[in-house]
Amino acid sequence: MGIEIINESGTEVDENGICAVADFALNEMGVNPLAELSILIVDIEHMTELNRRWMGGTGPTDVLSFPMDDAMPARPDSSEPGTPVLGDLVLSPDVAETQAKEAGHSTADELHMLTVHGVLHILGYDHAEPEQAKEMFGLQNRLLDAWRAKQRAASAAES
Repeated sequence: MGIEIINESGTEVDENGICAVADFALNEMGVNPLAELSILIVDIEHMTELNRRWMGGTGPTDVLSFPMDDAMPARPDSSEPGTPVLGDLVLSPDVAETQAKEAGHSTADELHMLTVHGVLHILGYDHAEPEQAKEMFGLQNRLLDAWRAKQRAASAAES
């Protein structure tokens, strides 16, 4: 999976962990391993502007997903299909930190959850209706539980 992460927030975050959980979720969802995802980490002001501009919201939000419907075209000299570009995921570590405190877990855990949430949105999941919410949040929790179990197992194997 090609995952590019850019941190413009001025806040130090575990970029490797965010990429790892995104990669895990995409693999578990059966996404083409050649697919590309962009993750942008922004400050509150930037997130507030994106939320206002694209979602009509007020104030900052925690995560925004911008799915890309088109795939990159194949090169003219190649018989292979182009690389699918999944889209862009935007995270706000400042909002994540506030939510993490309220939820009683770490900011890293919150960012991992928001990453999986955003990935699911990019893959077409939504939670506007109760049945959609049940499906999406159930899947989100299963993916996070499986990823955390994998992390624990890797950590135990290193010990």
